Amino acid sequence: MSTLQTEVYGIPIKSPVVVGACTLTTRPDKVKELENAGAGAVIVKSLFEEEIQLEKHQLNEQLERYNDLHAEMITHFPHLEHSGDAAHIQMVKKIKQEVSIPVIASLNAVTLNGWTSFAKDLEKAGVDGLELNFYSLPSQPNVTAEDIINDQIEVIKHVKNTVSIPVGIKLSPYYTHLTNVITDLDQAGADGFTLFNRFFQPDIDIMSETESVTFSFSDAQDDLLAIQWIALLSDRLDSPLTASNGILDYEEAVKAILVGSKSVQVVSALYKNGTDQITKINQGINKWMELKGYLSISDFCGKMSKSKLRDPWAYERVQYIEMLLKKSSFF
Repeated sequence: MSTLQTEVYGIPIKSPVVVGACTLTTRPDKVKELENAGAGAVIVKSLFEEEIQLEKHQLNEQLERYNDLHAEMITHFPHLEHSGDAAHIQMVKKIKQEVSIPVIASLNAVTLNGWTSFAKDLEKAGVDGLELNFYSLPSQPNVTAEDIINDQIEVIKHVKNTVSIPVGIKLSPYYTHLTNVITDLDQAGADGFTLFNRFFQPDIDIMSETESVTFSFSDAQDDLLAIQWIALLSDRLDSPLTASNGILDYEEAVKAILVGSKSVQVVSALYKNGTDQITKINQGINKWMELKGYLSISDFCGKMSKSKLRDPWAYERVQYIEMLLKKSSFF
């Protein structure tokens, strides 16, 4: 009988299917449904420091206006050290009480103090691990790539020194030298990496001439970038890797594991097909393993990483050149 046991960020899980941070992971009853469907772990929707700061600013404005009108009644507002994240912390606590699978908290902060203080709060809430959501849009010309990377290295070092639970990092592909960045973050103490982030991007409504935000679900082909990079990186790192984006069915999950991913994150698959898709992915992996004679995830995890291939350059630029030379067969 095959087993699907594996790990994410060094945390043991019963299934390689991890539910990524989304609105599905904000309600205890929904998270229980995800657990019953076979999820190995859930990532609770991100706590954003900017959102907390905005809420605090708005609360302070309300307090000041109220104070001007009824100074003697101002104590009716309770003092909260972290007023903005109190509800988020309570949500995390309720989720932890509801399920037995690992609950990992996603965190997106902008200041070093924000990263460490919120990380500590989430650890106290009982989460099993943290996922630092690293993303920087360097719109300032005087900020260098080295500045951004050094800041992120400092963040992981300080967070690791602040908490005792595993700390993983979810990265974007937008780095000049991704291999170097991940190696440095790995050496700085990261307990694993998820590749890659999926972002909301601004759009333009040409009729109203206003900006808008569009959301689109990932497609099956969207996982190819993560598969390529995991194939290149999995032999270089001791930390476990997780594939994200485009993992819609068991076939894509198997591909990711074959190149070295210890687990996969799913979100779009659940919005498109419902929570039962987790069960279908697990069943599909199990049937494939039985067909191939594998008894565990570790039996085939990384079997198609770069170092295991007869042609180790298959995942690199030479493949692009070869495709161009044979373009007549594609177009």
